[in-house]
Amino acid sequence: MVTRTYRVPDVSCQHCVRAITEELRKIAGIQEIEVDLAQKIVRVVSEEQVPEEAIRNGIEAAGYTIAASAG
Repeated sequence: MVTRTYRVPDVSCQHCVRAITEELRKIAGIQEIEVDLAQKIVRVVSEEQVPEEAIRNGIEAAGYTIAASAG
């Protein structure tokens, strides 16, 4: 399993959480999704073969900007 964390400065409400979660659930191999509104981060636990680009594209497809990868 791989855990990736992304800084997403424009998340601010439960709608944001829902939109990001729905997009990322479409990606096969993602096990867990956590959106932390207070810290403005998205944490994704996935199988190793899930490309980081697919996760980034999912967050962006939900309408949000990734400021930087936090790890």
